[in-house]
Amino acid sequence: MPIVNIKTSIPGPKSKELVERWLKVEADSTGYQAPVVWDRGRGVTVTDVDGNTYLDWTSGVLVTNVGHAHPHLVKALQEATGRLLNNYECPSAQRVMAAEKLVGVLPEHMRKCFFLSTGSETVEAAIRIMKRKTGRFELVGFQGGFHGRTYAAASIGGLAGPKRGYGPVMPGCIRAPFPYFYRCPFGSKTEDECVAKHLELLDDTVRANSADSLAGLIVEPYQGAAGFIFPPQGYLKQLEAWARQRDMLFTIDEVQSSYGRMGTQWGHTLEGLEPDLMCIGKGIGSGYPVSAIAGRAEVLDCLGKGEMSSTAGGNPVGSAAVIAVLEIMERENLAANAQKIGSLIIERLKATREKCAHLGDVRGRGLVMGLELVKNKKTKEPAPELVRQAIDRCARNGLLIGSVGIFGNVIRVAPPLVITEAEAHESCDIMDKVLLSLA
Repeated sequence: MPIVNIKTSIPGPKSKELVERWLKVEADSTGYQAPVVWDRGRGVTVTDVDGNTYLDWTSGVLVTNVGHAHPHLVKALQEATGRLLNNYECPSAQRVMAAEKLVGVLPEHMRKCFFLSTGSETVEAAIRIMKRKTGRFELVGFQGGFHGRTYAAASIGGLAGPKRGYGPVMPGCIRAPFPYFYRCPFGSKTEDECVAKHLELLDDTVRANSADSLAGLIVEPYQGAAGFIFPPQGYLKQLEAWARQRDMLFTIDEVQSSYGRMGTQWGHTLEGLEPDLMCIGKGIGSGYPVSAIAGRAEVLDCLGKGEMSSTAGGNPVGSAAVIAVLEIMERENLAANAQKIGSLIIERLKATREKCAHLGDVRGRGLVMGLELVKNKKTKEPAPELVRQAIDRCARNGLLIGSVGIFGNVIRVAPPLVITEAEAHESCDIMDKVLLSLA
């Protein structure tokens, strides 16, 4: 029996009215979305204010990994809010238990964490720690990288949007090209060749721009905002070795890629990496705003008392979310489900690519995939206008999607990790129909 139930035109009358009211009072600075006003969600489904029910391929931008309004998470949050809302730097039983629970699932070499509020905040913290621990000031990031919109995070990132028009960025940021095999600038025939060329270019870039004060390097297991760009296998391990050879700290930004999203708790473990610091966000609260920085004890201990804090970081409600989400992940084995259902979805999408003139590339791992739309598969000219068409047509057919990409031409595929086979097939049927209708 179909899950999707579209009763009105899109947008429905209530959604249309609310969007019009919204744009009068709040700055219109969000990305392009289907004109749908969300009302409630459960699992992988979202119902709008007009009563239309959709399947969700966004997870609220890769946040609701345990599904929308998971009963166990909702109950934990309700109980926590009735007890205590904020305690700032004072410890609470919930904060202690949350830290113990998180450290218990961290890679073995990481023995400490610190709770903050947003992913950007964890990147800012990582940048400060790398500088403090090494006594140096230069940081290496990557073109296409996205680490947030706050000052240091945007500065080390490699996308123009968060920086354009805001004046000078933070000094000491060195950005190197990231291997994007589908669009390899060297025209590499193999992934190994692409990796070798990019490592050579990394050397050249740092040699030309460094003032010999290299503190650390930050990289994502895959580049999310740039278009779900997955580096060739082995690149990240070689990158880690490159940083170690130069006595730099190695930071992994797992704000988007962790909590089962790639089919394992931490995405970087798929490459056997051992980072010094890790930025964690989004899925850690699965809807409640909470984040954390984790790492080697000897690295985090470089900070003295009072040197890192956050108004809402470690609050008892966020701490309750951390505990509940990890309990759900373990009980329902969601990382394994992401791997299983992700394999199903990517095979369906690859089959669609064979039929669709505009679907140039399908890439991903676990339940995070990118569908790159092009005007012509031979020229690979980006087709962002087709992505907007797809967003609207998918909504009219009962599927909520979003877009990413350096050129704005990539469809985001990232449903909650609780998705079932039936939900996967129904959503793939919709996507297949929409992509084949594009012209």
